[in-house]
Amino acid sequence: MALIGQDSKSLVHARLVFALIIAAVFLDVVDFSIIQVALPSIRTQFLVSLADSQWIVGAYGITMAGFLLLSGRAGDIYGQKKLFISGIVLFTIASAVGGFAPSLLSLVISRAIQGIGAAISSVTAFAIFIELFPEGKERNRALGIFIAVLSAGFAAGSVAGGFLTVAFGWRSVMFINVPIGIVAAIMSQKFLPHAAGRLVNGHLDLPGALTVTGGLLLLVYALTVAATDGISSLSTMLPLALSVLVLGAFVVIESRSKAPLMPLGYLRRGTVLTANVLSLILGATVAGLSFILTIYLQQILGYSASEAGAGFLPGAIIFFVVGGWGASRLVNRYGIRRVLVASAALIATGSAMLIGISPQGDYLGILPGMILWALGASIGFPAINVAAIAGTKHGEEGLASGLITTSTRLGFPLGLAVLLTIAAATDPAPDAAGVVTGFRYAIAAAALLGVLGVLVALRIKEPPKSYGNFPGPQ
Repeated sequence: MALIGQDSKSLVHARLVFALIIAAVFLDVVDFSIIQVALPSIRTQFLVSLADSQWIVGAYGITMAGFLLLSGRAGDIYGQKKLFISGIVLFTIASAVGGFAPSLLSLVISRAIQGIGAAISSVTAFAIFIELFPEGKERNRALGIFIAVLSAGFAAGSVAGGFLTVAFGWRSVMFINVPIGIVAAIMSQKFLPHAAGRLVNGHLDLPGALTVTGGLLLLVYALTVAATDGISSLSTMLPLALSVLVLGAFVVIESRSKAPLMPLGYLRRGTVLTANVLSLILGATVAGLSFILTIYLQQILGYSASEAGAGFLPGAIIFFVVGGWGASRLVNRYGIRRVLVASAALIATGSAMLIGISPQGDYLGILPGMILWALGASIGFPAINVAAIAGTKHGEEGLASGLITTSTRLGFPLGLAVLLTIAAATDPAPDAAGVVTGFRYAIAAAALLGVLGVLVALRIKEPPKSYGNFPGPQ
């Protein structure tokens, strides 16, 4: 794998840097899914409802999505290494505190702080990656490995969460982050290159930073509340309306700023806007279906946490193998648009195959749909990221990273809000049969989101060759 490549010593060092940033972001992705499998055990200990327990996931998602764009741009200005290590340290401390949480409230607060640390470390890690690999086939290949490992980590978190919860209790899913975080911080301090901010005369656009962070926090909060209270509830509509106002103010501020946090012209460049919209759609589909299938396996089919986690293992293998080594080859040979159309079509087809779930079903009945769905997502997310960062200029690495990561993360609560609202609205009875009926309608909506993804993917344009040695379709 050729990396900005000089001598063999530099090559080894670059590969070590690559491994460090993968390890740090893998920690975030695993943690996001590992906690979901442990939720039933946490609910039992703290005697809380399903709706209340969702804030353990929701608090993390809210702060994670809210601080991504700000963290990425701050890294461009103040240096990615400083923020990267700070994020790992903050995440590690919050994990340790959360492991000792005596109540649901203290656990939720710890998860919110974890989300901030994860936002800082993950977005700066991707920015370091963009700078590390020159654009073209080598970046595409490395990006396939990068995204595949992280995507596999999402499924691997479910497996690990089931094992740790059964063997050591739910607190172990928090404590497991601590030694990994300590090692990652020490290694990063030693081996990551020292670099100052890369923007000439750069300074942080404070009004833009406050409005975009506040607006995103309100938006994700509203979507999180919608997953339990419904989209039309006052508790959802009020923060949703406020988020629209605040984000509208952000757009006005950026259009007038001499040094904007996010230059609006950047969105019109190449495939940036279309790729981010598609990332939002596919992220919503994947997050919503993952949650529904987890609940279906545990609460309807009666699987244990470890059995339900193991059920996602085939998806993890597909993400790791196909996403890591197949996606980049497909993109290099056929081009971004064809790969993304195929990805969305596979996700839509796999989702449609899951509509037939029933209370009397079994794992083998949902496995074919899960495999098609995983195949689509495994080739889609690497291709989306290639499209989103095509043409990134020097000093824009954090901006590109923050924007595409924000879009994907916003898709998670959006998918949960939309699909769970549909499931609740179409649930005719509180028994297992009624719950499954609601799930069927929600899965049908996920399939329609996949179809929408196909239509958006058809609008993707191949990046101009002037952006690098990126090949068009052959």
